[in-house]
Amino acid sequence: MTLASETKMSLRHTDRFFIGGEWVEPSSASQIDVIDSNSEQLYFSVAEAQAPDMDRAITAAREAFDRGPWPKMSHSERAGHLNAIAEQLDQRADDYNDIWPRESGVVHSMAQFMSAGNSQTFRYYAGLADTYPFEEEVTPTPSPLPGGDYGLLIREPVGVVGAIIPWNGPLSLIVGKIAPALLAGCTVIVKVSPEAPAAGYLIAEIAEAVGLPAGVVNVVTADREVSELLVTDPRVDKISFTGSTAAGRRIGSIMGGRIGRCTLELGGKSAAVILDDADFGAAAMALAGAECMLSGQVCASLTRIVVPRSHHDEFADALAAAFSAVTVGDPFDAGTQMGPLAMERQRDRVEHYIAKGVEEGAKLITGGGRPKHLERGYYIEPTVFAGVDNSHTIAREEIFGPVLSVIPADDEEHAIEIANDTIYGLNASVFTADTRRAREVGGRLRSGTVGHNNMRMDFGIAFGGYKQSGIGREGGKEGLLPYLEIKTMLLDEKP
Repeated sequence: MTLASETKMSLRHTDRFFIGGEWVEPSSASQIDVIDSNSEQLYFSVAEAQAPDMDRAITAAREAFDRGPWPKMSHSERAGHLNAIAEQLDQRADDYNDIWPRESGVVHSMAQFMSAGNSQTFRYYAGLADTYPFEEEVTPTPSPLPGGDYGLLIREPVGVVGAIIPWNGPLSLIVGKIAPALLAGCTVIVKVSPEAPAAGYLIAEIAEAVGLPAGVVNVVTADREVSELLVTDPRVDKISFTGSTAAGRRIGSIMGGRIGRCTLELGGKSAAVILDDADFGAAAMALAGAECMLSGQVCASLTRIVVPRSHHDEFADALAAAFSAVTVGDPFDAGTQMGPLAMERQRDRVEHYIAKGVEEGAKLITGGGRPKHLERGYYIEPTVFAGVDNSHTIAREEIFGPVLSVIPADDEEHAIEIANDTIYGLNASVFTADTRRAREVGGRLRSGTVGHNNMRMDFGIAFGGYKQSGIGREGGKEGLLPYLEIKTMLLDEKP
């Protein structure tokens, strides 16, 4: 068994930025300390980008797109690089599986399970090089003007992309953005989170190892003020952002002001609708297990549990029993089911919401504090509230921690109304023994994903949200579209 105290750091050059294909010196001596979420000790430090560093990264990406070889390559040529990156990701998986639990609190076994998906994403988009219709013949609409009888619909790269990454699942989120962007022919500035920057450095090392042309991928770590320079700079054609709805509103307003392209994958307050024919015991176990993933620090978590009023107490007790039985502790211990939160600030936030739930009259039936057996680390107990009204703060705002709210509903219609009564629309699930009912109720939920009998997400199809959960989709063919511009060409004859 590997204990969290046995720290190691496999990354090189964390005191620099990867810009223009080189590891460059920062413009200042400013650094960011990354704290191990399990031990609360310093893990490593990285250079903090200032305005000149961000300008340099944008300049490199712009030069690489406007004058470099990358956009001029065929999609098949670019796919070769994507497959090479996939190979490197497989080779470096153990390195990142040691880092991610320390930065974000994910259990090591979950990190191992999810690692394969990163290389698979690159291979998937590489596979689209020869099958996706980047250029297709079309028949022009009849015109009174002579000529223009041959049409082409061409899908071209959108240009320079700023990819802004959060701290909860940084590597998979970087991969989900840059794999389609690179296939399309874009160049990218990856702006990683100050709390979890290691994934960006890993990608930079891989970009260097596979010989990506200079400036195609650039990596910097910056806090909010400098990060906004990436959003405001007109040389950046598109922003792809994953993070809070509050930050998404700010980015969307800036991009709208300059008519820049953006995709926003934002927050959620997702509902699990428990119908009267559901297996309550199995549903409680599924929800408790799903909430263990990343200690509830998942935008798509099913945190509003909507149950028939007549079964409220029965279900709340079953959920509390299942969730309180979860083993919380060292994420590197094979017996641990849930690790710490990512940082002190996040634990303080979760504790604030728990106190708010009690203050507003919800019934705290399990958890609510720090585990007594863990003296260090940003841990919080698995927590369940019963008798929650959908107007309560804990039912309205994203907590981003292992806190579940059980909300009674009068009937199926009322349950659907409660599920949709939110500014968010990222994820949902319907628990029922009847697939037909799952399809019918799920069809009425205003959500980007609807699962059946568990929390489900699929980045291989499409992922994103309705309402204030975002704009656009990531993953699958839908995830390629935001990195393409559409051009119609009307020619006198076939070239």
